[in-house]
Amino acid sequence: MLWVAGVLSAILLAVAGVGAWVYKDLNDNIQAADLDNKLGEGRPANLSPGSKNILLVGSDTRAGGNAKYGKDLTTMQSDTLMVLHIAANRKWATAVSFPRDSWVRIPACDKGDGSTSTVHRFKINEAFAIGGSKGKVADAAACTIKTVERNTGLRIDHFMSIDFQGFKGMVNALEGIEVCPKQAIHDTKAHLDLKAGCQTVKDEKALGYVRARYSVGDGSDLGRIGRQQEFMQALAEKAQSKLTSPGSLYGFLQSATKSLTTDKDLAGIKPLYGLASQVKGIPSDRLAFLTVPNYPREADVPTDQANVVWQYPQAADLFTALARDHEVRKKQLQADTKDLVYASSVRVQVLNGTGVGGRAAAVAEQLREVGFTVVATGNAPSPVRTTTVSHPPGLDRQAAVLVSRLPGVSAARNSTATGGAVTLVVGPDFELDTVR
Repeated sequence: MLWVAGVLSAILLAVAGVGAWVYKDLNDNIQAADLDNKLGEGRPANLSPGSKNILLVGSDTRAGGNAKYGKDLTTMQSDTLMVLHIAANRKWATAVSFPRDSWVRIPACDKGDGSTSTVHRFKINEAFAIGGSKGKVADAAACTIKTVERNTGLRIDHFMSIDFQGFKGMVNALEGIEVCPKQAIHDTKAHLDLKAGCQTVKDEKALGYVRARYSVGDGSDLGRIGRQQEFMQALAEKAQSKLTSPGSLYGFLQSATKSLTTDKDLAGIKPLYGLASQVKGIPSDRLAFLTVPNYPREADVPTDQANVVWQYPQAADLFTALARDHEVRKKQLQADTKDLVYASSVRVQVLNGTGVGGRAAAVAEQLREVGFTVVATGNAPSPVRTTTVSHPPGLDRQAAVLVSRLPGVSAARNSTATGGAVTLVVGPDFELDTVR
């Protein structure tokens, strides 16, 4: 993951200093995933031509050498998921991590056996498993791309995946990476037994360190994301320090390319080199590592203590900013996310303005599924042409949370309205199954 997201801009440049046989060797290692005709229609529009959104997946498929890392897993798995946005002016970049426990809408996907999955809500990393049920990375990638696009509104331009074995090889080629845990870590699931204090880790310990979850901190995936990001930055710095000797990077590049799968347009040293050339000048202080704003789903659904939901409208604002190629700084995002409104605290009445029977009830059910408190359903006083959201004074924040989960809908204050609920009037333009 690091090789793709961080040192891509530097390491590939070293290839120019080695022999043609090395170039061919590395080039032949890279696998291509054919995504043509797999992503369907209705994809997000490209709002910032020139920028790039690259979906990065750390795959923990249990095939081959990865078999020992899990039991009873018969499908491909995605352990780490993020989108790297590279600005059109190539002066900044942002990597956004998606907690794998994110509870999102999974669209219908081709399962690779002629059947199609149903639209439903589940952990975001299930998309890779659904598409990859027959072991094909292209199908796994397609379902993951569709899921990310539907939930973020970001148009994904490229895809890259690297697995466990490649990660270990990269670390080992650099003779390990220094980590400094404040407390000892003993995690049987991650195969990790690590003492407290600074030490250099490689091989199984390096992999265990970035995979450890339940025995560290609060046991959440969010804490693990933080450790992964720190490890990635340390790995980038060490790899860059070895650029003066291209030959010393051969093992690093071998491990990375052997475990790397990309879309067809990036499958090769030459296209990756071209991408590297575009981003090599981005300074480290303009490369931001962010995590989608979120909170425990338990706040909306008390029975769910295992997953997180994205925080709105902050998550939608982040995605919109990147879609329009606007830079988001980490401190800015952290400040914005302090204004937290749970979906369950938003009271909504749903009115049917379509003239089609049962539409209010259907939309209300979808809102309940994502945690909103629906207090009433009924018919609008008269038919409407477009979907609207209105609210009485004092409920601006609650209305903002609702509209941010309804693509294309805006909110307006109704100074004459009373009560503690936001009103959603469903028009004929509202498409079912579009609630984020």
